[in-house]
Amino acid sequence: MKTQQPNCKKFLFVSRWGETLDVINTIKQEGHDVKMFIEDKASKEIGYGFVSKVTQWEKHIDWADIIVFDYTGYGKIASELRAAGKLVIGGTEYTDNLELDRNFGQAELQKHKIKVIPSKEFTSFGDAIKYIETYPNTYVVKPCGETQELKQLLFVGSDDEGLDAIRVLKAYEKSWGNDFGNFQLQRKVKGVEVSIAAFFNGNEFIYPINITFEHKKLFPKELGVSTGEMGTSMFWTKDSPIFEATLLKFQNTLAKHNFIGHIDINCIVNGHGIYPLEFTSRFGYPQIHIQRAGINEPMGEFFLKLAQKKQFKINVKKGFQVGAFIVVPPFPYEDKKTFNLFSKDAVVVFKKNGKEGVHPMHLKKVNDEWLITGNTGIAVLVTGIGNTMKDAQKMMYNRISNVIINNGYYRTDIGDRWTEDSDKLWSWGLL
Repeated sequence: MKTQQPNCKKFLFVSRWGETLDVINTIKQEGHDVKMFIEDKASKEIGYGFVSKVTQWEKHIDWADIIVFDYTGYGKIASELRAAGKLVIGGTEYTDNLELDRNFGQAELQKHKIKVIPSKEFTSFGDAIKYIETYPNTYVVKPCGETQELKQLLFVGSDDEGLDAIRVLKAYEKSWGNDFGNFQLQRKVKGVEVSIAAFFNGNEFIYPINITFEHKKLFPKELGVSTGEMGTSMFWTKDSPIFEATLLKFQNTLAKHNFIGHIDINCIVNGHGIYPLEFTSRFGYPQIHIQRAGINEPMGEFFLKLAQKKQFKINVKKGFQVGAFIVVPPFPYEDKKTFNLFSKDAVVVFKKNGKEGVHPMHLKKVNDEWLITGNTGIAVLVTGIGNTMKDAQKMMYNRISNVIINNGYYRTDIGDRWTEDSDKLWSWGLL
């Protein structure tokens, strides 16, 4: 039910893929005036029926009280708009480069006196194969630039000699040729993978910070291809040794560049130290939606305070939040024929009334029905909260059992790693 607020503001969301629909819809329901633009052609239908859509966002700059850019690549225009006096949440050219140029990101970590895992960038598959043959080890193959959006191309090796990485590089050479672009070989380090995330108000980090554990593989027990994300567990904390050793060291630099938004650094940690892997200098998906489940204040007000450079503490729930995607074919691949055959316009059905904790992703609304659109097959994100990880999981899976999506699939173990991961983190003094 939309309740008009006396302090109603005009929000313009500039979205790359339509991933922020749930947040936009929430801000609309809080009583604000909202318009949404989606850049990606195949994703244009996302949000129809939920929120007001525009085809040229630039025409609405003067209309907007606040502009939100939800992806990297908009840093230059976001900075120009801020300089012109607009309230803007979004990156800068500097923070775009942290994420999009892996070499730059690694160099900046070193510049800020943060230990990094050895890595080397290549433009030729042959050179990379020779390198592995010369320096046999376990390697991770990481695409750079635009190709890194195709998460299934990220390969994490397990062979001590790097033979599996060589096989993958040969396969990429056959299928991609010269279109693959630059890529990195990074030594694989064993440990717990954890992300440290925080909101930044242009001057400093806003507390509490967010500790996130991502589940990237398609199947339970970390089997199958990398998908970018199948689900995440998280909690909020006022301090963290991992945050102090990584993101906090960037506070002055981010302030110098007038960054306003969300930034995340993904790390592998073990008994020997903390090793940052990469930056995400924008909202994370599904991270922002699971964070929303743990934030007690209205999202519109929260975004406004952030854009206005206010100093405040985020009012968050204690305990844990978890979220799992329900996806449909051809996810995690792009295959228009399969999508059209199995998934396009499929209805999201609720057994019982109540959509609490079910966040629309690549959907449109027709006659009050939620229909799947876009082209990648991410239908909904379902969240749960609780004082313990088990409580949060139970709530989430109960909510999932209320959702029927034809051909839908999801992971049944989101949050299960917490027991083992937390034991390790405690023993290393990192929690």
